[in-house]
Amino acid sequence: MLKQFLSKLPRKSSKPDTIESPRRGSGNSSSSNSGDDGGGLQRTTSGTMVSIRSNATKRTSSVVFPSSVVAGIEPLLAFRDVPSSERLNLFISKLSLCNMVFDFTDPNKSTTEKDLKRVTLIELVDFLASCPPKFTESAMVAMCKMCENNLFRVFPPNYRSNSGGSENDDDEPMFDPAWPHLQIVYDLLLHFVTSSLLEAKVAKKYINHSFILRLLDLFDSEDPRERECLKTILHRIYGKFMVHRPFIRKSIGNVFYRFIFETERHNGIAELLEIFGSVISGFAVPLKEEHKIFLGRALVPLHKPKSLGVYFQQLSFCVTQFIEKEPKLALNVIRGLLKYWPITNTQKEVMLLSELEEIVEGINMGEFQKVMVPLFWRIGCCINSSHFQVAERALFFWNNDQIVNLIAHNRHVILPIIFPALERNIQCHWNQSVLNLSLNVRKLFTEMDDGLVVACHAHFKEEQANLSVAAEKRKETWEQLENAASLQPITGNTAVLVTVLPHFVHSLSTYIYILVGETVYMTSQIMFCALGFLRGKPHLSASI
Repeated sequence: MLKQFLSKLPRKSSKPDTIESPRRGSGNSSSSNSGDDGGGLQRTTSGTMVSIRSNATKRTSSVVFPSSVVAGIEPLLAFRDVPSSERLNLFISKLSLCNMVFDFTDPNKSTTEKDLKRVTLIELVDFLASCPPKFTESAMVAMCKMCENNLFRVFPPNYRSNSGGSENDDDEPMFDPAWPHLQIVYDLLLHFVTSSLLEAKVAKKYINHSFILRLLDLFDSEDPRERECLKTILHRIYGKFMVHRPFIRKSIGNVFYRFIFETERHNGIAELLEIFGSVISGFAVPLKEEHKIFLGRALVPLHKPKSLGVYFQQLSFCVTQFIEKEPKLALNVIRGLLKYWPITNTQKEVMLLSELEEIVEGINMGEFQKVMVPLFWRIGCCINSSHFQVAERALFFWNNDQIVNLIAHNRHVILPIIFPALERNIQCHWNQSVLNLSLNVRKLFTEMDDGLVVACHAHFKEEQANLSVAAEKRKETWEQLENAASLQPITGNTAVLVTVLPHFVHSLSTYIYILVGETVYMTSQIMFCALGFLRGKPHLSASI
C-alpha cells in the first residue's frame, strides 16, 4: 500500500546522498513550515538515494503547530547499513526529513506518515545515544532547524487556562495531542546538547539568544510533561554554554517580572524556579550585586500573586539558598514578606508563616533584634486569627528550640507584643487546640520570667479597663447628643436623627444619620449642639 502511494508521487532524480531540506522562511516556525515544499529522500530499488518532491496541497494543522505541507515519507537507510564516514550525512538527511509537521488533532489523518516520522526520530535518538562522529556545523544547523520546526509554536488563547495557574489539585492538566512526537524531539535535543562531541564554542552560534528565548516561551505550555523536559534541557544549556548564562538569568527574570507585575498567568513558574534554585547553589560568595537585586526585585515579590501555592516550594528553596550564601539578606526577605503579607488569604498566611520560621531559625541574634518588633507584631495578629490553621501555625513557632532561644533573650520586648493576643485566645477563641497551644505558650513564658508575665497581665487588664471606660464614656456622650438633637423642633431645614438600637452602638462609625435640608445648616446645628454638651453648658443647645 505504501509503495503504491509513493509511486503516485512525482520523482526528480538527483545525485546520491543529496539532501533536499525544506526552505527556511522568516524567523518564526509558521513561515518556515508554510514555505516547505515537501522535500525529502527516498531509496530506490538499487539502493541509490534520490530526492523526491511532492506537489501535495497544503493542509491545516492542529492549533498546536503551524500549517505545513504534508507529503509521503519513506524511512531512509539505517545507520548500520552505511559506512561510518557517511553516517553524519545520513543523520542530516534524516533531520531534514523530520522537518515535516502533521496534524495530531485528528488521529486518523496521515497515520502512515506519522508512524514513519516517529520511527525516524527514534533512529536519530539511538544514533546520538551511541557513539556518533563529531558534529559539523551543517549537522548543528539541521538539528536546530528541526527543533524549531517541531517544537517552537505559539499557544493560542484557548490552549491556556483562564485561571493562569490554579492551586486546585483536582484540576486535570491539559495534555498535548502531539506529545508522542514531541517527546522524542525533546529527547533528541537533550542528547544533542549533552553530547561530549558538541563543541560549545561552535554551537553557540546556533543555540543562540533567539533559540533560548523561544525555548523559554514554551514553558507556558499546559502539558506538565513538556515543561519537565524543557526544565532539563534549559538547565543543561545553562551548564554547557557559559557565554549564555547571564542572558538566561536575565531572561528568566523578565518572565518573572511579567508574571508578577502584568499577567499573573504563567504555567512554568515552578519549573523556572527549580532551574534557578540549582543556579543559585553555584553562586560564588560574596554574592554579586546583580544577584541581590534579583532576590529583592523578583523572588520576594513572587510571594504576592494569588497562585503562590503552585510554586511555593521551589520559591522557598531559592530564598533559603540566598540566605545560606549571605545571612544578612534575611532582613530584606523578612521585611519583604511582611510587606506582601496577605489579608484575606489564609492558605498563603500558613505558607508564609512556615517560610518565616525557616528563615528566623537560621539568623543570628543581631539580625533578629533588628526585625523582631514588626515580625512578632504580625505573628501576634496571626495568633488571634479566627482561622484555626493560621493561629496554630503561628503558635508552632514556640516548638522550635532555636526560635525559643532567640525569644528568651529578647522576652522583655517580645512578650508585651504577644501577651494580649495570647490572653484573648485563652478567653474567647473558639478552637480548643488553639486555646491549649496559647496556654502552653503562656506557661513557657511563665517559666522564663514569671515576674514579666505578671506585669504584662496587669498591664493587659489595665488596658482592658481603660478601653471599657472609654467605650462607656463615648456611649454616654453620644446618648446625650442624641437626646439633645431629639428635643429640637423639626423644620424644613433641620436634620432628622434616626435612633440607632443600643446593641448596634459600638463606636462613632456605627451611627448613620439621614440628613434632610441644606447640608451646611444641618452640620452647624449638630456641631453647635455637641459643643454645648462637651463644654458642660446644655443651655447652649436649648437656646437653638
